Amino acid sequence: MSRRPWILAETNWNAVSRTAYDAAVLPWGATEAHNRHLPYATDVIQCDHVAAEAARLAWERGARVIVLPAVPFGVQTGQLDIPLCLNLNPSTQAAILADLAHALAGQGIRRLLILNGHGGNDFRAIIRELQPKTELFLCTINWWNCVDPRTFFDTPGDHAGELESSVMMHLAPGLVLPLSEAGAGRERRFRIAGLREGWAWAPRRWTSISEDTGVGDPSAATAEKGEAFFRAVTERIGGFLVELAAADPDDLYAEAPPA
Repeated sequence: MSRRPWILAETNWNAVSRTAYDAAVLPWGATEAHNRHLPYATDVIQCDHVAAEAARLAWERGARVIVLPAVPFGVQTGQLDIPLCLNLNPSTQAAILADLAHALAGQGIRRLLILNGHGGNDFRAIIRELQPKTELFLCTINWWNCVDPRTFFDTPGDHAGELESSVMMHLAPGLVLPLSEAGAGRERRFRIAGLREGWAWAPRRWTSISEDTGVGDPSAATAEKGEAFFRAVTERIGGFLVELAAADPDDLYAEAPPA
């Protein structure tokens, strides 16, 4: 039997054929530049580790959760002029997810969590369109904001800043260059007030907002901060998976308690 039977890539047919899985987790990352000190696979590495640890915690509480191989490409339409930032359009993501959902639903899986590891991915509209076409219950979590990062970091940053640098220093220190080699992660902001303040939205062109591809200062990052945040995140998502595994997709709603 696999040492980690909750990881599909490490599991064999003997184990799979004997297990009734309650839910599946699909980690979905991206391949893109992360300042000067983090690897292009940062979003994949982080999302994969979060999924694996959360599933382990859920498995130990009796939930039979299976983590699917991570999708390593995300939406990079604002980074097409950065070498080897590899783009999947949202419509391509929708097609991939529809195919996987069809396969899983036909194999008896009733619940799927898309665990998102990249800020440019947004699965909500895709789920809204796909959900009426499948019996598979679909949901999504952005792993980095399911716990308030301000409890752990002075300035979490938006991309390759203190948060991501700390988590990578904990998970894959051998792939992180010394912080002395990192750029400052300074961001140029929109001139239009609504876009700058966040109540209006437009995609950012990355080479226009950052000189080093980072947004957020990584200089205060430490492996200890990354470990603490990783533990808090995986415990929360692990608890969610336990609830998801036990939930009846046909009976998900209850009366609100009296005010």
